Amino acid sequence: MTHLYPLIDNEINPYRDNVQGKANEPITVAGLLDRSKLTLGSTYEGGKPDWTLEEIYLRLERNAPRIAIIGGSSDHPAHIMDYQTSARAAIRIWQNGGVPFHFSTPVMCDGTAQNNQGMSYSLQSRNAVAQMVVNQLEAHSYHGAFVIQGCDKQPLGVVSALAHVDRVRRNRGEAPFFATFAPAHVLEGGSIPADVIEELETLAKKAESKGAADVAVDLRDTMAYILQCSSNTAFQGVFERAYERGILTKEQHKYFEMRLAVATCDGQGGVCAFNGTGNSSRHLVAGMGLVHPAVELLTDPPTQRQINSVLDSFAGMINEERYGVANIVAANIKNAIRIHSASGGSTNLMMHIVAGMLYAGFKFSLWDLDRIHHSHPIPDLFDYSLTEGRDIYSLAMQCCSGKSRGMETLFHELIENGVPMDQDAPTVAAKTWKERLSITNSLKAVNVKKNQVILSNPRRGFSGVDVLKGNFFESAVVKISGMPTPQLDQFDDKLAFVLYYENEDDANKNLLDSNLLSKIKEQKLFEHNLLLESLKYNNESEWSLLKTAAYGELFDRMVEAGTLKIAVIISGQGPVAFGMPEMFTPMQHINANRVMKKIATIISDGRYSGVTYGAAIGHMTPEAYEGGGIGLLKSGDVIHLQLRDRRIDLIDATQLHSGKVIHDFADHFKEERQSLAAERKQRMKARQKMVAASNRMFGHTDAANGVVPIAVIEDAVLDYEQDIIIHEKKVEIK
Repeated sequence: MTHLYPLIDNEINPYRDNVQGKANEPITVAGLLDRSKLTLGSTYEGGKPDWTLEEIYLRLERNAPRIAIIGGSSDHPAHIMDYQTSARAAIRIWQNGGVPFHFSTPVMCDGTAQNNQGMSYSLQSRNAVAQMVVNQLEAHSYHGAFVIQGCDKQPLGVVSALAHVDRVRRNRGEAPFFATFAPAHVLEGGSIPADVIEELETLAKKAESKGAADVAVDLRDTMAYILQCSSNTAFQGVFERAYERGILTKEQHKYFEMRLAVATCDGQGGVCAFNGTGNSSRHLVAGMGLVHPAVELLTDPPTQRQINSVLDSFAGMINEERYGVANIVAANIKNAIRIHSASGGSTNLMMHIVAGMLYAGFKFSLWDLDRIHHSHPIPDLFDYSLTEGRDIYSLAMQCCSGKSRGMETLFHELIENGVPMDQDAPTVAAKTWKERLSITNSLKAVNVKKNQVILSNPRRGFSGVDVLKGNFFESAVVKISGMPTPQLDQFDDKLAFVLYYENEDDANKNLLDSNLLSKIKEQKLFEHNLLLESLKYNNESEWSLLKTAAYGELFDRMVEAGTLKIAVIISGQGPVAFGMPEMFTPMQHINANRVMKKIATIISDGRYSGVTYGAAIGHMTPEAYEGGGIGLLKSGDVIHLQLRDRRIDLIDATQLHSGKVIHDFADHFKEERQSLAAERKQRMKARQKMVAASNRMFGHTDAANGVVPIAVIEDAVLDYEQDIIIHEKKVEIK
């Protein structure tokens, strides 16, 4: 049974009033429908094709809903099967009385761009996608969209665009823009071939025989992970260290690289199974109410029946202002942030959430996000693991087998744990959350008896990404959910020595150096007395045993015990300086090194990949290029990590010599290092030339304000708590 769409309730219809659209576009619609039928072959469900050019003309004339199917480029694994999904969607839109169109956006794969120049274009691509989508929707006067949601920056780029178009349309007095998102299915993680496992174990034993037990341990740890593009990077770091120490040849390294790479991805593509930015975006966009539950978490491309369920919902949404994209996003923003937090979401999304709200026309910043996050404790309800068989593919299997309902289950368990959720907020199922949750089949997390990913009883009482303040910066973020409690304890309330790098390239080179710690010790980069005072603060009982030790012994014992803390500072990576690339690779080098993992954190004005875990602090504002304090630090400085108190402060080294931990970033400190900062900025300017001038991020806000074009934030004037529509009635503005 079809669900006929109402005509668009709008006096403006460019196709009625300008014959050129009716002359140009019918052939594109007919072509799309013809290709769709051909693509579907024997699986086509419908009668004899009736999409004549005359009928298409008449629908355009009558203002039948013009719905854009927005896909992604097939050079991204998430979009390999778009042709099938778009074909099913086009047929159903036509059957329901709409007019289907199709276009695709470029989609950058952050895994492919990782640690190369492409990373400087990744964040910018989100705004570029938003611009392109707005252009196309406005130029061809589409009324709504069916979005094949991919990975990385595409999902929130498209959310931003659709919310922005909806806001512009409402400002012009036109019909609200409606949309729904159908996330690409989850790609099953790869498996290391059995013969390669044997060969890697032989390599580990060889490392042990050559006195490189650390390499053996790290290699075996990495072998325990489900094979993903991200775990391949971890292998690379271990192989590099093994090569440096003569444990394997370059040819063997390339052999292992090849065998692992070709065993990583399933042929039908999808979003990688780790809980990175792709799946975090899936959870977030679902939490925003923009994903129909029929297609939220799949292990294969959606069937015709599933797509029909999604598109049939438009019949109850069209012309309803509460179902406009901007309104759905704002009405669900608290739900989305709490879903993101409880599911251990990507650090990247701290900017994208802010950006989506700004594009939707609402005043919003990182501090609003943080206030929502901390207005009520968000428990950790996501027992995700790449080593214990609980990746997102496992969650998708649980959903497909009818044992879980994905984000509806997480929504329910948040309520059960006392978290206030906005149940009356509208969603694209043409229902509120309350209406959706009133159907209780498979709703509870306990319905999953084995390998639960979503929990009813929290692992701990907090989760998500925290916003940090400090005396030398305004804001930064840390993914607390990516730090197990023992690791959080290792770094919380500790004094750490700065190890400063002006860019990621220098950091990567040094973090792969097996002799890095030996070189720091030989150069006495960290003052002896400051080492002692940091030890006294970090672990006084150990200090009492080592207070008379020579520098070398003191350094080694502190490394061995993990009481030495190093803050690897990677500056010059902000939006203006270098496009704000992800610091996934240097953090992965630390995580793949059992010694560095327990002593080092990274602090950067760059971003982090969604799959990054550990003591990773980023998005620091102001960025070094814009005069931020991060650009004034140098190796040997001491900072105070206070993660539970959500602060990082520079310590007065002079006072620390006498045992006093005084937070100080005084004017004299800034003045003394102004010349150093100026030299560094000149080098940043020179390095900036590596990024195409057309894609540099001038004229944008900073990371705390979403990194959006200035014009977008200037137009964002609405109150996200007051200027929204719930049910039929508009909430009164104060």
